[in-house]
Order: sequence, then C-alpha cells, then structure tokens
Amino acid sequence: MDAGRIGMSNPTWASILSWLGTQGIQILLIVIGSILLARLAGFVSRRVTRSIAQGEENRDSLVQSETAKHRYAVAQVITYVVVALIVVVAAVGVVDRLGISLTTLVAPATVLGAALGFGAQRVVQDFLAGFFVVTERHYGYGDVVTIWVTGCSEPAEGTVEDVTLRITRVRTADGEVVTVPNGQIVKTINRSKDWARAVVDVPVRNQYIVPATHSLHRLCDDIIHDQQFRDLLLDKPTVIGVEEIGAEETVLRIVARSLPGKQFEVSRELRVRVAHCLAGLGVDSDQVQAVGTSGELSTSAPQSEEKGEDA
Repeated sequence: MDAGRIGMSNPTWASILSWLGTQGIQILLIVIGSILLARLAGFVSRRVTRSIAQGEENRDSLVQSETAKHRYAVAQVITYVVVALIVVVAAVGVVDRLGISLTTLVAPATVLGAALGFGAQRVVQDFLAGFFVVTERHYGYGDVVTIWVTGCSEPAEGTVEDVTLRITRVRTADGEVVTVPNGQIVKTINRSKDWARAVVDVPVRNQYIVPATHSLHRLCDDIIHDQQFRDLLLDKPTVIGVEEIGAEETVLRIVARSLPGKQFEVSRELRVRVAHCLAGLGVDSDQVQAVGTSGELSTSAPQSEEKGEDA
C-alpha cells in the first residue's frame, strides 16, 4: 500500500495523469471527431450521388445528362478534398496538443516539402491534371471514353466508373478495371458527350447506284418515324452521297446523329435495315453482307465489339 501511495505521489505519475486528463482526452476527441467528420463527408457524398442517380433513373447510363455526370465527378472530388483537409487539421491539432511548436517545424517541413515535391512530381502532376479534367468537363461518370496514356502502346477503352483528382478508373468491355493516373493522360476521346454519330458505308454495284440511293432516302424517311429508332436518334439519318468510286462498285454513306454512346446500336440496326433494303433491289448477297461501319475515329466501335460482330 505504501509503495502504491509512493508511486501515485511521484511527480512523474502525477504529471502523466494530469496530461492524460487534459491533452490526452483532447487528442482522443480530435481523432474521434476527425473520423466521424470523414464518415459524414462520405455519407453526404453518397447521398448526393444517389440523388443524382435518382434524377437520372429513367435514362440509360450512357445517356445521362452532362450536368449529372459533372455533378457526380465534382461530388467525388469534393469528398476527396474534404477528407484530406480533415486529416491535415486533425494532425495539426494533435501536434499542438503534444506540445510541439509548429514554428519549430517550419524548417524541417520546408526541407521535407522540397524533397517530396521533387520525388513526388508525378503525384502533384496527377492532382493538377485531375483538377482540370473535372473543371473543364473532359469526361465524367458513365462516359464511354478512349484514353491514351504515356508509355502505353494501346489506349484504355471503356466506361468511366470513377474520377478523382489523382486517377480515373475505366471498366473495359471485357469487365476489366483500368486505373489511369490523370497526369499520364495525353489524349482522350469522349464517345458519349452531348451526341454521337453513326456512320454506315454501303457498297453497291455501279448499275444500282440510282435506285439504291432513292431506296436509302426512303429508308431514312421511314426510320425517323420508327419507335425503335426514335428513342435513339436526335434527327433523321442522312444519305450524304457517294463516298468512294470503284471500277465495279460505289460506296454510299449514311450518317445518323444519335444519343451519346448509342451510335454502335444505331449502326448495327441501320446495317440490318440497309441489307433488307438492298436485297429488295436484287443486289447480290455478297454486296449486302459487305455493309459496314465507317472507320472514322469518332464513330468506330471498340475492338471488342468489332470482334464480336465479325464472329
């Protein structure tokens, strides 16, 4: 008992207990408060993104409004920044409660900052690039994109699943998730921004050019009134005329402005309708089968889709 009283009366133990009763509790409250605030930020972000999704629930994920996509990306970025600020403020509060003067950390922090800035240039570059991706609305959640990355021979193609200040996550047609650092992106193609264009090239024998052209014009007039197409097209498909001239056949081109991300579906259905239309003119079956989409970069289907169609 006496030893216990002596231990408790020791000035060191008394100071430790006093510190635990004041600064220790404050540090504990700061840590708990920062965790709760971070969870609250995540909860608010999920509620915001859920409300955005509910506002677009009657739309296909590929044709969500540009505003909804941008709001979703901004909500993700704001959550990321808020959590980072909470961590920084909590760290400063803990250091202050530990009795460490912040002024004494200025010089070491400067050296550490310079070292980190030199060694983490790519991280800083990723954050800056991500900031401009979000603010300039290059792409957003649900967009179908093709992204060229520094040092990679093949681009990343797929649907954007997440955009933060540092990385962009894209899910490919095969279900793979590709994570791309924003600072390494050199070029992007957004196939689902505002609108898209389906392009179909129709090769016909030279003796059928005139009747084929008239039939394709009538087909375009009928398609715009078809309910299946009406929900996908923004205006009537157009036969823009002769694209190529050969010794035995001529290529006619049809273009159609569609909802974002729906150009591949429109192209497939157009090819079916054109095949039936040309078959009715007595065109050879091999000519009907030769109908295909244009190789234009802005409208060509992803490689996985083209392989599936060729199969």
